[in-house]
Amino acid sequence: MTQSKTLADQIEDLLPQTQCTKCGYPDCRAYAEAIANGNANYNQCPPGGAEGIVRLASLLGKPVIPLNPANGVERPRPVAFIDENLCIGCTLCMQACPVDAIVGAPKQMHTMVAELCTGCDLCVPPCPVDCIAMIPVTGDKTGWDAWSQQQADAARARHDRRRARLAAEREAAEARAAARRASAASGGSEPTHETSEASSASAPPPAPADDAAAKKRAIIQAALERARKKKEENAEQGFGPKNTTNVSAETQAQIDEAESRRRRLGITNGNSESAPKQDDDQRKKS
Repeated sequence: MTQSKTLADQIEDLLPQTQCTKCGYPDCRAYAEAIANGNANYNQCPPGGAEGIVRLASLLGKPVIPLNPANGVERPRPVAFIDENLCIGCTLCMQACPVDAIVGAPKQMHTMVAELCTGCDLCVPPCPVDCIAMIPVTGDKTGWDAWSQQQADAARARHDRRRARLAAEREAAEARAAARRASAASGGSEPTHETSEASSASAPPPAPADDAAAKKRAIIQAALERARKKKEENAEQGFGPKNTTNVSAETQAQIDEAESRRRRLGITNGNSESAPKQDDDQRKKS
């Protein structure tokens, strides 16, 4: 027997699945549930635009209303472009991408798979070196005219797979941590005196515990310094950062978290600029 869809399911089917969070919710599913529960209005999705509001209004039996400007504007769909000359391989953009459209590795240049990019903008604010630009690719077409149902379905599937993968990774990490705690609580297996002497005689002396961390800090610091110089060169040519305004509270939280991680590692930028930040007044408003 086929299970009937809930109202939240039907609403989610009508959303563009860009997972951009501009609606004020962490993903399209959360927004759909909020609408179904009466906690959100049906005009908070800029990627869906006017056509998206018409679709939702028809489903809900409500009048067509304008897009709420507090959530953004309907626009041509952009695709993220990563400047390989500036990218330092920090992976923050990969962590922010909700549909796994960015490929790369730590300390290696990242690249965007244009066909998979939903134009959500979430990779832009966390970038510490302003190397990501959002470039419109649909001409004058906006909203659902710039985005097909097939693209929405594919983005939804990738988002669901990513969410499942992250959940599995969290569970595995928690299991490893629990195993370590259990081992520590039981005292573990202690080596015999003879084994300890044999090991100490044959093994090289251990390296200082902080050598690896110090080396990592030096590598990242050097990369940041190169990026800083590149930014200065761009500034002299009139190419300034493109992501210093309209940063939401959620994306600003991502930036602040990245900053905290870098401070814990002792990493700083030579010009004390490590991530795009809003003006104080604008941040208070968000």
